[in-house]
Amino acid sequence: MTLLLWSGAAGAWLFIVVFLADGLTRPGYHPARQPVSALALGSRGWVQTTNFVVCGLLVTAGAFALPHPFLAVAVGALGLALVASGVFRMDPMRGYPPGTPDGTPQDQSRAHRLHDRAGAVVFLLLPLTPLIAVFALDDPLWRWGSGIVAAAAAVASGSFGALWEKDSPYAGLVQRVTIILGLAWLGALFALGTV
Repeated sequence: MTLLLWSGAAGAWLFIVVFLADGLTRPGYHPARQPVSALALGSRGWVQTTNFVVCGLLVTAGAFALPHPFLAVAVGALGLALVASGVFRMDPMRGYPPGTPDGTPQDQSRAHRLHDRAGAVVFLLLPLTPLIAVFALDDPLWRWGSGIVAAAAAVASGSFGALWEKDSPYAGLVQRVTIILGLAWLGALFALGTV
């Protein structure tokens, strides 16, 4: 396996490990409700900001090792959208960091709006990338598996959007499911060298 493929796998899997560990150990943070992006706020926000940028760059680097052009472009765009999510932070809201009013402010910063756009790209590509792999890969097992991941990630991504709009206490949990589905699959794709 090339160094670029290992980089992509490391970026996909490390992103998951860091946000899970940081979210479970962050005082005042509620992973079931609050999004991964909220971890970029507060005194320990540098951890998730670094996670977005470093892992996004690793995934983008891995995209250069993919021989299928549409799959490579989708993976590269996903990596760059993760980087942008770290460069532009969301605004404090919905009780985090502690002391922030509960709810979503009507006025949002430019950085927050750019973060939302980058996030929309991430949550579009988490199901779209495995769907592209259905048509790009030769191995029937990988094609079927990718199709299942694409369908599950699409349902989870749509559910997250709906739950976020309702300020559901489970929006963060569903968001995590979506991210884990998409990035765990991507890490396996890189690591197993099926491309």
